[in-house]
Amino acid sequence: MTEINRRDLGLGLLGTIAASSLLTGSSIAAPAGDTDPIALVDPELLAAAKALPQTTINKAFLPMMRARPGMAPKPAPAPQPVMKTIPGPKGAPDVSVMVIDGTGSKKGSPAYLHMHGGGFVGGRVDGNPASLQDIAATCGALVVSVDYRLAPETPFPGALEDNYAALKWMNLNAASLGIDPKRIAIGGESAGGGHAAMLAIAARDRGEYALAFQLLIYPMLDDRTGSTKPAPGHIGHFLWNSGSNRFGWESLLGMAPGSANPPAGSVPARVKDLSGLPPTFIGVGALDLFVDEDVEYGRRLIAAGVPTELLVVPGAYHGFNGVVPKATVSLRFNAQALNALKRGWGLS
Repeated sequence: MTEINRRDLGLGLLGTIAASSLLTGSSIAAPAGDTDPIALVDPELLAAAKALPQTTINKAFLPMMRARPGMAPKPAPAPQPVMKTIPGPKGAPDVSVMVIDGTGSKKGSPAYLHMHGGGFVGGRVDGNPASLQDIAATCGALVVSVDYRLAPETPFPGALEDNYAALKWMNLNAASLGIDPKRIAIGGESAGGGHAAMLAIAARDRGEYALAFQLLIYPMLDDRTGSTKPAPGHIGHFLWNSGSNRFGWESLLGMAPGSANPPAGSVPARVKDLSGLPPTFIGVGALDLFVDEDVEYGRRLIAAGVPTELLVVPGAYHGFNGVVPKATVSLRFNAQALNALKRGWGLS
């Protein structure tokens, strides 16, 4: 049985939910009359799955979620995170970003623009700096993670414009940052993956800045999941459920999820034309609420002529690699995602 390390629990919102379950001792029960999801969980992920709470994120939960402190970065010699303030969108506040420079002052280095998870309503830029330090150090890259504004206080397109402002800053300052603007990749986990997909679509449509790659880790792409598109009982049972998904999307969109006319560009899965997007990696667990929407998005990218790698992990639930980071399945998943990012930069 794999030990659950409290310091390693989760990514942003994921860690908040998982940590609360260990404190309260609440646990997941199998849905009645349906396939038992516990029976489908990878053995190394099973102990954590049984400890996870039956928590649905709502407005009352936000203060606890947002009060959770960030995680400490790895000490030197790992590249250290530095907070910077950059110009924000027109008419909006400046944007804070966390910069981790692993370039070693080498010019023309690759860069990764990262968006954190948290269901559009939570998470924090320093939620898991160690993982970004690893990317920076391993790849000799500059990593920029955006402290975008959260819903429901800031609905769409506030966060998109914050993320776009960071992409603009990286391009306009590429020489001083030591990066190659032709090798800027974007990505994120969960809602961060959704934000990255929105940003890729906006960058394509606006035609100002090119993207080399998008790394979408169990991305949140479709507001209809769990509302107008019910999930099977064994899907979305752990960590992030249909009720949480409805709250997250309603907070971002300012309307009921699954409504007929969401704001243009706000729901990647509902964007009709996916051609011209950057090469893509999508990774998701087979028990994740997002598995169907992620597989479908990957299928549509392939049909649109976008080079796409899709990885579906049997027995894995949402955030599994953050909840049990030392499990073999988590290590393998992280390695495949990192190798895909390297290929997107032309490093392997």
